Amino acid sequence: QVQLVESGGGSVQAGGSLRLSCAASGTGVSLGNIAWYRQAPGKQRELVASLAWNGVTNYADSVKDRFTISRLIAKNTVTLQMNSLKPEDTAVYYCNPASCASSGSTCSWGQGTQVTVSS
Repeated sequence: QVQLVESGGGSVQAGGSLRLSCAASGTGVSLGNIAWYRQAPGKQRELVASLAWNGVTNYADSVKDRFTISRLIAKNTVTLQMNSLKPEDTAVYYCNPASCASSGSTCSWGQGTQVTVSS
């Protein structure tokens, strides 16, 4: 059974940095076309960054030039380096295939990892 586990969240002050990790385990796991999402209180879940098999990345406008998604193949892990954090980055962050961003997707979501940025 495929499992994606997020970690690395925490509480930081504005301007700080955090690095999130998404570790994959189980048979048939693929970290190709993977993405990070976040959901702030009272808001819909949104796609933050995606990484395709060919290395192409995409970012939400709100995090461009501050966040970097990358893949550690040897560790079967995808990371999200978050710099210059802002209070509006406060949310629970999840990883899942990029296809989960499609409307009508029936993806399951893990517990995520909480990121709290104070001003």
